[in-house]
Amino acid sequence: MTGPDGFEPDVPAPDEITGPWWEATREHRLVLQTCARCAGRQHPPRPICVHCGSGDLEWATSGGTGVVDSFTVVHRAPRPDLTVPYVIARVRLDEGVVLLTRLTRREPDEWHIDDKVQVAWVDLDDGRALPVFTPSSPETEKGS
Repeated sequence: MTGPDGFEPDVPAPDEITGPWWEATREHRLVLQTCARCAGRQHPPRPICVHCGSGDLEWATSGGTGVVDSFTVVHRAPRPDLTVPYVIARVRLDEGVVLLTRLTRREPDEWHIDDKVQVAWVDLDDGRALPVFTPSSPETEKGS
């Protein structure tokens, strides 16, 4: 499967901890673990809450919007099959959780810190999908 900019991801197999996250991606839903004890949210999925240590974790659907808080433009890819340049970023979701991801649908030199973004999906051959982020549309910003 080839995604944006020649992106052919290497993805891990789902396991006991990550399985629910991967299942949600099949429906293009971005979910976050949420602690039933302290209400802390986290990603990537883990067996215990990083905020309080509780193992009582649930899944909550994210709104899928946030801001770019850091990014880099890759001009020299780690694999020869990746098309450069492409953008890797830290996106701070409106829920406060940070995801490492790709930024797409804009030229690399057009991205800025604090740009508003929304989730989009790169479908994988096995039915799962990877979240990437695109510039927020005016409709998305009206809902914020």
